[in-house]
Amino acid sequence: MLKRTFDIIFSAAGLIILSPLFLLISLIIKIDSRGPIFYRQIRVGKDSEDFLLYKFRSMRLNSDKDGLLTVGGKDPRITKSGYYIRKYKLDELPQLINVLKGEMSFVGPRPEVRKYVDLYNENQKQVLKIKPGITDNASIIYRNENDLLKESSDPESLYINEIMPDKLKINLEYIDKNSFASDLKIIFKTIKSMFT
Repeated sequence: MLKRTFDIIFSAAGLIILSPLFLLISLIIKIDSRGPIFYRQIRVGKDSEDFLLYKFRSMRLNSDKDGLLTVGGKDPRITKSGYYIRKYKLDELPQLINVLKGEMSFVGPRPEVRKYVDLYNENQKQVLKIKPGITDNASIIYRNENDLLKESSDPESLYINEIMPDKLKINLEYIDKNSFASDLKIIFKTIKSMFT
């Protein structure tokens, strides 16, 4: 109950306070490239329910047809403004809408696409027992994930066989020790990682 109250208050406050930034980013996206301001993608949430996740669009139209993984910060599908939007995690800000709607929380396992969730074993599916989040310990540890994938000759295999299982392990550990205090620590660690 405390977590949901926190999510409602701070997601609503964030959307209001950050509205000038939202307008600025939206204007930059429209000037920089053709297409919508928001990128919407179906992700898997709590209890394996699908929901529509919102992001600021940082890639060219229909880029996900060339693969769901982003490889390196200079992926050619990324727009000029998209590079900076992604670098400072500004593309994630619209997920405050998902938090306010109750589909996500500030802290929780990052929501995955169905393609990869279908590969989870029974133990790994435990991460679907709680709401996904904007941030988690795995996101902080793997903040350079795109660069790791770029260095691989087979990014898809690296993600499925090494990165994804490790992230799931980290998230399962979070679920076992989940508390409001730990959530606050993760939020502060996330903010710190954005500037270091």
